Amino acid sequence: MPSTIQVKTRNRNEMKDITSAVQEEVARTGVQNGVCTVYVPHTTAGVTINEGADPAVCEDILSKLQELVPPNAGYRHLEGNADSHIKASLMGSSVSVIVENGRLVLGTWQKIFFCEFDGPRTREAHLTLSS
Repeated sequence: MPSTIQVKTRNRNEMKDITSAVQEEVARTGVQNGVCTVYVPHTTAGVTINEGADPAVCEDILSKLQELVPPNAGYRHLEGNADSHIKASLMGSSVSVIVENGRLVLGTWQKIFFCEFDGPRTREAHLTLSS
């Protein structure tokens, strides 16, 4: 049961919590038990699961990625967003979450984050559920 959620970002580098939108899609499908895969079809964006209770965690992740992969560091890619491609590769393009009794099985502090590295943009995250 594939579906798509729209994600609007406001900054060049941003981690946006999409957990509620993913849970809404799970509920809409009626799948009670299975696996939900979230896939981001962009080469300059990714998806990850991490702590969502303290916003400083996302700030720290983005700060460290910026330190490890700075923009304009002499990359050969001519579009000016080579750092965005590298950051997206480091984060990954998909996550899978168990669904149990119609709910995403996430740890107490875990959230699903869309990771923007070349924004602001309107993006997509594709979801598929299998039972």
